[in-house]
Amino acid sequence: MGIYTKLPSDLGEVDVIVAGGGLAGCVVAGRLAEADPNLSILIIEQGLNSYGAPEVVHPGLYPRNLFPNSKYTLFWQGNESPQLADRKPIVPSGGTLGGGSAINWMVYTRGQRSDYDSWETEGWAANDMLPFMKKFETYHGVGDKESHGHDGPVNVSKGTHTCKEAEQAFIDASNEMGYSELKDLQNLDANNATERWLKYIGPNGRRQDAAHRYVYPKINSGEYPNLHVVCEKQVIRVLFDENKKAVGVEYQTNPKFLPNPEFMTAKQTPRTVKARKMVILSAGANATPLILERSGVGNKEILERASVPLVEELPGVGHDYQDHHLTLYAYRTNLSSKDTINALSDGRVDIAEAIKNTDERLGTNAMDASGKFRPTEQDVDALGPEFRAAWDRDFKDVADRPLMIIALYLCYYGDHSMLPDDAEYVSMANWTAYPYSRGSIHITSQDVNAPIDFDVGYLKDANDIDLKKHIWAYKLQREIWRRMPIFRGELASSHPCFPEGSKAAVIEKCDGPVPNQGKEDKIEYSAEDDKAIEQKIREIVSTTWHSLGTAKMAPRDQKGVLDPSCSVYGIQNLKVADLSLCPQNVGANTGGTAFVVGERAADIFIKELGLSLGGGVGDEGKRRDSGNTVKGEVGGQNVVPVN
Repeated sequence: MGIYTKLPSDLGEVDVIVAGGGLAGCVVAGRLAEADPNLSILIIEQGLNSYGAPEVVHPGLYPRNLFPNSKYTLFWQGNESPQLADRKPIVPSGGTLGGGSAINWMVYTRGQRSDYDSWETEGWAANDMLPFMKKFETYHGVGDKESHGHDGPVNVSKGTHTCKEAEQAFIDASNEMGYSELKDLQNLDANNATERWLKYIGPNGRRQDAAHRYVYPKINSGEYPNLHVVCEKQVIRVLFDENKKAVGVEYQTNPKFLPNPEFMTAKQTPRTVKARKMVILSAGANATPLILERSGVGNKEILERASVPLVEELPGVGHDYQDHHLTLYAYRTNLSSKDTINALSDGRVDIAEAIKNTDERLGTNAMDASGKFRPTEQDVDALGPEFRAAWDRDFKDVADRPLMIIALYLCYYGDHSMLPDDAEYVSMANWTAYPYSRGSIHITSQDVNAPIDFDVGYLKDANDIDLKKHIWAYKLQREIWRRMPIFRGELASSHPCFPEGSKAAVIEKCDGPVPNQGKEDKIEYSAEDDKAIEQKIREIVSTTWHSLGTAKMAPRDQKGVLDPSCSVYGIQNLKVADLSLCPQNVGANTGGTAFVVGERAADIFIKELGLSLGGGVGDEGKRRDSGNTVKGEVGGQNVVPVN
């Protein structure tokens, strides 16, 4: 029982292997252990044991996970793209136990009712998923109680810090633009409004990541002797018998944790561990399709080029990569350093002292207000006939679908050392909820550490509909900002380079919001201004870390990889439980979807395995472990409670 970097000799075979300790995988492992503590479960995670790590448990430190030297983040290099001003985009993902939930921005949003219904997969519609959404959460918000859970392992709250001034400014300015405030924008149906955003943060200011909520408490309790985790080990491939039955995995030490990687990598001898009952892939939408391909499951031509023997031809593996495309713009404010989390990132605060003194800024993600936004009919017409056709087809009659998410972040995501030293600069984030663009991710070799072929696909859709979404959102969020009492200017380097004499010129400094602006008194943009906006978008559009869809649940003839039970077509005892399985996107940050995917998948696996203690939704009187406390130490770290 415990967490290892080297498997004990008596762990050569277990009942269930979770290959990749991602968000959903931790949920699955935790729920399987609850259902039957006698079931032997092994999680194999390529990253570090993050138990109690400051960058993980303290939400205000999450910008550190964006740094290239982060110990807990993977950075996936995309191919050069002419649509992105010839950049090679980088997509981060979780690189430690708990996956994205250990490093993400902790935003509590749910997908819409039509999102899950659009999956057209038995057992995965919105009405099927809502009980599992409620199962994992303890909701501390003001939304309707029947829409939320109240005794799950994951707390949803405002954390320990809210900048009321900025929160109210965003709510009021958005209202002036026609977008009203709702008390609950996350009930699956509400849309086209703003909300005082909640977070996957406990009331005591601790991140609610899947490892600290589902796995670590069980290991520390001593009541789950058959739940095991091995860290710093990469899953190379799944092993099959002659009947295409998954019987184990092959793995090796992650070269990042070898004493001399260049020398030792060539010397490594892969190891194997067997699974008596099930292998579950939960390495995330970037890594799971690569494991499948290295295992011989995927597109025949891609596997041939990589010299991987074909086991099962499934052309959908690595296909249809999706991400919510993000643009960020920076603004000058009259806020103080106590209102933002910039000081936690730029050296103005001693982090050790902040932790010692329980600085309330450590308990926030600095996102206090946001919204789900749709354009007016007039806005749609202004974006052109191709946009109108797309809108009428996919949005007009589906009222719960937002076009864009626009969020106020009281943090600057950039080089703080180059900022003017005269104010607090913060960010506005725009991202497209349902991108038309598609990409792909594939192996180029059997070697787990070989370069990958990764096309993020951003802005590659026909008629530039995704680009036009961002142009509309840029103009809207700028109108919101200029009406906010905290507005003191725009950081020119983060905004388009408008032509000389433009009526849309950047205001670098001012004494307050732009005066005399009614709802219809908007910034005027010329055709040349629109070109400048387009160019800036191509230069800065990036990831939201919301990768999904690369091994989707769908019929085989629609490039599906999985059936509704999360089983890989043509393979026995091999499951996928992460965001790879999403057939369509969701109008929300994807952390919540990953949690509910884990809960739904766990319920399926528990029933298939015939576990005596059940654990499904609606089961009463069964073993419950909400993970509300963490006892003891792991890896020699003293840890505060992570409630």
